[in-house]
Amino acid sequence: MEPAEEVRFLILAAQREGNRQLAQGLRPLGVTPAQAEVLRLLAERQPLSMSGLGALLVCESGGNPSRLVDRLVTAGLVRREEGSHDRRHVELTLTPAGHETARAVAAVEAELHAGIGDATAGHDVDAVLAFLRALVAGQSAGEAVALRAGRAGAPTGAP
Repeated sequence: MEPAEEVRFLILAAQREGNRQLAQGLRPLGVTPAQAEVLRLLAERQPLSMSGLGALLVCESGGNPSRLVDRLVTAGLVRREEGSHDRRHVELTLTPAGHETARAVAAVEAELHAGIGDATAGHDVDAVLAFLRALVAGQSAGEAVALRAGRAGAPTGAP
């Protein structure tokens, strides 16, 4: 196997395993990993516009999280309201149940992140991060991670 091919498959394997572990931890909460990402983003940055949310999502490509948000609104976790300055502008916020679920999601994520932290012990994490950033540079998911990490101008929910 060529080194580049092995890198590709190792990244895929790590992503799939991480997503499997996350989904397993989220199952009792009744949310998917993609829904959990929306809840956590809103917990950290609400209100967000639909486009502001789309710019920050890694789980959803294309920057249009409408169906994902619709499911969370139906579940009573997210509130969709017209913007105060422009009725066409929609602001997304968490409901009280959404806040509670977002806190539970954060606990599940913390457990997953602790396991990842354990696996990185003794490795040059800065070099791995630099490689992965270079690999996704200029891609929508890479830009979303950069925005969330504060390496670029983060969108706001304001019109």
